[in-house]
Amino acid sequence: MTQPIPAGLAAPARATLSAWHAMLESGDLDALDTLFAEDVVFRSPVAHTPYPGRNVTTLVLRTVTTILEDFRYHRSFATDDGASVVLEFNATVAGKSLKGIDMIRFDADGKIIEFEVMVRPATGLQALGAAMGATLGDTVGLLKTGA
Repeated sequence: MTQPIPAGLAAPARATLSAWHAMLESGDLDALDTLFAEDVVFRSPVAHTPYPGRNVTTLVLRTVTTILEDFRYHRSFATDDGASVVLEFNATVAGKSLKGIDMIRFDADGKIIEFEVMVRPATGLQALGAAMGATLGDTVGLLKTGA
């Protein structure tokens, strides 16, 4: 299903968001890292401190796409400056329903510079955190610290 791009989003950001939607729809994430600026910051709903950098952001998003079932964006909003978008989604993980938002900010070239995820309810968030932890183990923590 083709996802609508919110009106008012800057043209370079629109292109990146279209590519993101196409990757999710096709399941082909080979070029995922090309959507992110080198210094992108990922903010996880299960971690207090952000994850800096393209490598960890790519790893987390590749992994979560394999864990979430029935993932679907259903609403989107752009900021007045055309540099950010909020995408509302539903999904299930380990039999738990969840609802969340992806808040994405783009640079002038359309590269993603911030990707923040919020999820509710707590039972869905806990199931997501457990599944991500079981899949990635300490890998994200090591990338986060630069080890």
